[in-house]
Amino acid sequence: MGKKILAETTDFSVEDRKFMQMAIDLSVANIDTGGGPFGAVVVRDGEVIATGANRVTPNNDPTAHAEVSAIRAACSALNTFKLDGCTVYSSCEPCPMCLSALYWAGVERICYGNTKSDAKDISFDDSFIYDQLDLNYEERSIKCEHFMREEALAAFRKWEEKEDKIRY
Repeated sequence: MGKKILAETTDFSVEDRKFMQMAIDLSVANIDTGGGPFGAVVVRDGEVIATGANRVTPNNDPTAHAEVSAIRAACSALNTFKLDGCTVYSSCEPCPMCLSALYWAGVERICYGNTKSDAKDISFDDSFIYDQLDLNYEERSIKCEHFMREEALAAFRKWEEKEDKIRY
């Protein structure tokens, strides 16, 4: 059975259109400042909490994608590591890293303009990551080695015993 493709939504609100256009405008403007063609906006209760744009090459940071940058700024602005009740508007369907970050951040909703297929068409192809995840460790293009588990478990044991930990 093939993968499901999300059909483009046609019944979005005027507010949704406004925030998506903001993400799109960020993506277009970001090109002129040396970044990639991606923008994101974090919104809660109709208010923009933070924005982000792709700054991978200007910052020499492979994690500086628009969504991750917007998550970092929103969490800083709200002084929290959870973005409960937030919607993220992204100019493009989030890559695997950004999608994972959005899940970890606990956003309520993700809206996007361009698809991952559109991104692939301009050489922003992340399908190899999905392909790598389906492979056995020894078949992956990056060598993965597992050792010193017993020693590493010391931190997990300490965490488990900590009475005042904040779970996330």
